[in-house]
Amino acid sequence: MRTGTGKLAINPESIYIVNLKLPVEIASIILPFAELFSKSVWHQAQVMIIGAILATGKRTVTSILGVMGLTQEKHFQNYHRVLNRAKWSSLAASSTLVKMLVTIFEPEQPIVIGIDDTIERRKGEKIKAKGIYRDPVRSSHSNCVKVSGLRWLSMMLLVEIPWASRVWALPFFTVLAPSERYNQQYKCRHKTLTDWARQMMVQVKRWLPKRELVVVTDSSFAALELLAAVSQRRLPIHMITRLRLDAALYEPAPPSQPRQMGRPRLKGARLPNLEQVLVNPETHWQLLTLKRWYSENQRSVEICTGTAVWYHTGLPIVPIRWVLVRDPLEKFKSQALLSTNQVYSPTQILQWFVDRWQMEVTFEEARAHLGMETQRQWADLAIARTTPTVLALFSLVTILAEHLQADFSWNVRQTIWYSKSLPTFSDALALVRRFLWASTFSISPEATEIVKVPRALFERLRDIAVYAA
Repeated sequence: MRTGTGKLAINPESIYIVNLKLPVEIASIILPFAELFSKSVWHQAQVMIIGAILATGKRTVTSILGVMGLTQEKHFQNYHRVLNRAKWSSLAASSTLVKMLVTIFEPEQPIVIGIDDTIERRKGEKIKAKGIYRDPVRSSHSNCVKVSGLRWLSMMLLVEIPWASRVWALPFFTVLAPSERYNQQYKCRHKTLTDWARQMMVQVKRWLPKRELVVVTDSSFAALELLAAVSQRRLPIHMITRLRLDAALYEPAPPSQPRQMGRPRLKGARLPNLEQVLVNPETHWQLLTLKRWYSENQRSVEICTGTAVWYHTGLPIVPIRWVLVRDPLEKFKSQALLSTNQVYSPTQILQWFVDRWQMEVTFEEARAHLGMETQRQWADLAIARTTPTVLALFSLVTILAEHLQADFSWNVRQTIWYSKSLPTFSDALALVRRFLWASTFSISPEATEIVKVPRALFERLRDIAVYAA
C-alpha cells in the first residue's frame, strides 16, 4: 500500500529476524514477499535477503550466515534448503517485484522493459545445464572467445531514478535458458532465446494487463515470428530492436477490389533497401540531439525514418516504423532500428534503444557488488533460483535506497582520480548497508560522538573487514 508521502505503508510493529530487530523502513519493502513462503521458511528467507545485502565478496549461504552472526547455527542446513528444497515460486516473486517497481517509481505510459541474455561462468560436472557459449564481454568482431557457463535471459524495467538523474535497468524476471545439447541429452523440448522471450513477454503482460508495454532488445531477437507473435495479440506488446540494412521492405498491401479473384495480397510494391537509402544523395536527413547517449550526456546524430511492411517468404508479415541512424562524426557505423508500433516518434525509438545499454551496466554491477558468479550451488533447483535472486537483489537495493534517501543524506564516495556528483549503485548499496548496521545493530543514542557497539557485533565487523577478499 502506498501512502501520500510516496512510501509503502506497514503496521509499525517491530519485525524480528532471529534475534535481530528489523527496522520498519526495511520490513515495509520485503514484507510483500512473505506470502510466497511458509512461516518457518520466511524467517530463514529474511536472513538470506539481509545477509546477501550485507555480505561482501562471495554470496554463498555460508558467507551470508557468517555476516549475520550465525556461524554456530546447528541447523545451518535449513538455510541451504531455502534454495534447494523449500516450496516457493520464483515466478510469483517476479510478479510481486515488478508490481512493486511500477508502484514505487511510477513510470509514465508506456512501461519500457529491456530483455537480454548473459553468461554466468560456471564449471563443474554436477552443473547439468551448463554449455559452451560465446563470451560477449571478452569477444570482439575479430576474436571469438568461448566460455563454459549458464545462459540466463533477464527482463529489466528501464526507468529513470530521480536521485541518480539517469535511467537504470532494474531486473525483475530472469530464467535459465539451457543449450540445445542439454535438452537433447535430457530429452527435453528445446526452446530458443526467442521462444523464451515470447513466453516472458506474454507473462509480464498478464501481470500488467492495463499498461502499455514496450520491450527493447538487440538484434538476437529481431525475428519475424517473435515480432508478429507479440505485436499482433489482442493486447499487443510493442518491440523495438535492430533491423538489417538488407531487410526486404514493402508497401502495405492495397485493399481488395470488388469481385477480385484469388487470395488477398500480403504486401504491396517493393521498397528500396535501407542500404540504398543510406547512400542515396536525395535522402532527407534530420539532425537530432539526444539527452542521453551511452556514456555521453548529449549526442547529435542524423536520422531518417519511414513506415513499411517487413516480409519474408513463409514468415508472418509485420508492419514497422524503421529509423536509419548515421553519425556526423563517423565514430560508429550507420545502423537501422525498427518499432512494431508505427506511431512512436523516431526520437523516442532511438532514445529507448540507447537506454537499453543500462542492462549491460546492471550485469556488471551485479558481478562487482552483489557477488554474481560466486555462488556455488550444485542442485538444479538451487541453481535455477540463486542467480535470478541475485539479480533481483539489485532492484531490491534500489527500492530500499529510494525509500531511505528522503530521510538520510547521501555519502557519494569519490576520490581525487574519480569524481562524481550523483550516487551510483555502489552508493545506494552503501546507504542501505549503513542504515542496516546502524539501526539494527547499534545500541547507542544517535546524538553521541562515541557510539557503543556490542562486542559480538564489533568482532563480526572486524572479520568482514579482515576477510573481505
